Amino acid sequence: METADRHQHLHEILEDFDSATLVTRTREGGFHARPMRIAELRPDGDLYFVTSLQSPKVAEIEADSEVCVTFQSRAQFAAVYGIARVERDRAIIDKLWSPEWKAWFPKGKDDPSICLIRVDGRHGEYWDNAGAEALRYAWEATKSVIQGKKPKIDETVNARVKL
Repeated sequence: METADRHQHLHEILEDFDSATLVTRTREGGFHARPMRIAELRPDGDLYFVTSLQSPKVAEIEADSEVCVTFQSRAQFAAVYGIARVERDRAIIDKLWSPEWKAWFPKGKDDPSICLIRVDGRHGEYWDNAGAEALRYAWEATKSVIQGKKPKIDETVNARVKL
């Protein structure tokens, strides 16, 4: 599978998700994971999330900008690793604004505490066990059990992608 095809396959997997888990590093050096609604996913692997300027994740990102974003469904899994930054640009906030955010920002898109987290994806990885890939993997797994070998997994099932 060509690099462009792996990149496209990762993007197709990510498009199926409306939420993800954002993992940041705490000031103590540990990890902090929390579910986040995706505000925007771009074809290059960059992501936007909405949050409040007072959120602990903002301070964590400002102290250490390396993050991991994970995605999981019943048959598809992915991770995007990148650099996060807090985005306060009102034009982007206006463009991405969703009425459902009003639950967290009662003053609407003009709420002074609203900001975005932009994750510039550097690389990603996927594990795709859905559709035809699931059938192919099941066949390879069955063969491997009979033959006493590890299953052959190709890049349609698992690959690392430079973004």
